[in-house]
Amino acid sequence: MTSMMPTLGRRHILGSGIAATAAAALPRRARAADKPIRIGVLTDMTGPYAANTGPGSVLGTQMAVEDFMREHPGIKVEVVSADFQLKPDVALSIATDWYNNGVDVVTDVPLSSAAFALGDLAKQKDKVAIFTGAASADITGTHCGPNHIHWVHDTWSMSHGVVDATIKEGADTWFFITADYAFGHSLQKDAAGFVTAAGGKVLGQTLMPFPGTTDFSSALVQAQASGAKAIGLANGGSDTVNCIKQAAEFGIPQKQKVAGLLFLIHDVHGVGLQQAQGVLLNEAFYWNLNQGTRDFAKRYSARFNGVMPGAGHAGQYSCVTHYLKAAVALGRDKAMTSGRAAVDQMKAMPVDDPLFKGKVRIDGRMVHDMYLFQVKSPAESKEPWDYYKLLRTIPVDQAFRPLDQGGCPLVRS
Repeated sequence: MTSMMPTLGRRHILGSGIAATAAAALPRRARAADKPIRIGVLTDMTGPYAANTGPGSVLGTQMAVEDFMREHPGIKVEVVSADFQLKPDVALSIATDWYNNGVDVVTDVPLSSAAFALGDLAKQKDKVAIFTGAASADITGTHCGPNHIHWVHDTWSMSHGVVDATIKEGADTWFFITADYAFGHSLQKDAAGFVTAAGGKVLGQTLMPFPGTTDFSSALVQAQASGAKAIGLANGGSDTVNCIKQAAEFGIPQKQKVAGLLFLIHDVHGVGLQQAQGVLLNEAFYWNLNQGTRDFAKRYSARFNGVMPGAGHAGQYSCVTHYLKAAVALGRDKAMTSGRAAVDQMKAMPVDDPLFKGKVRIDGRMVHDMYLFQVKSPAESKEPWDYYKLLRTIPVDQAFRPLDQGGCPLVRS
């Protein structure tokens, strides 16, 4: 019988009320009568997406498990985590090892190409995958499947509101700076579709290697030379931060609008309000949105050196909470035996927690309201992490791609 021991060197097993270290070292047979639910957080601990996922996603997961176990002390839950270094083959190797050794759910995965592969793996193993870090809308489109769910946001939902608002301000010609992998291509495709649908034009693009690019000056020069009224950043994390900082150094925002198509609160923090002020962005979550988000943020930041949670961290709390509720409703043993049955149960139940309200559609897309924000100026910010002013709420029926437009085989069947 395979032991969990070989994987301990490349993951963290969390404590703080979670049955973990001692149990994880035991062979599966020794624990069969009281087998815990195991949740794996596959994330980016040190790379360009670490601020938006990484240790914060592990903490969000841990908090969800702790809250669940307080309400259900008879059900044990373990959390494991690993840094897959933004390499699809490493992600697939770790997830395979986890699934083979008793992990029931793999979450986060901030790389779309890795998410595509893990969706297929979850189906093959009849396990569960819930993606909060990956963003390609194709995860619930042509790459949809019966064993995985997409939480938080995607390239369609993030770009839709930003493009619409930017064009309404008169920026009807666009140039894209795009991360050259599945996520960047998907983000540009969705955004460009919104530009042309609104009567605008795409004047050009430049593809930037990912990961590893830190100097975007040549791409920004091309964008300037294009004469486009808007420069769409089809990238994320530190790539977006570097683009916006370097664009400010070139004086670009005074002449062309810079649109961060996947610009999140930790990216705003990295840029700083002086350079990010006025930027429009779409978010699925903001720590200061309502009492539920503020209460969660207070608990979270107290354990994370004052850092506020972002959408991905909140998404981890929400999706893990929903999975565990579904496991109770379905029956723990059945949920752990069949990932597909667990996903079906998650689709049958409304999503209702302090951070997200919505539902999981047949294609695996968890749909909910989105929010169009504008970044505050330094003078408008009244406290740490007070970065956004809400311009409008995008209701759930407008926030995500219509079900019949994604090409998901589950919808046609």
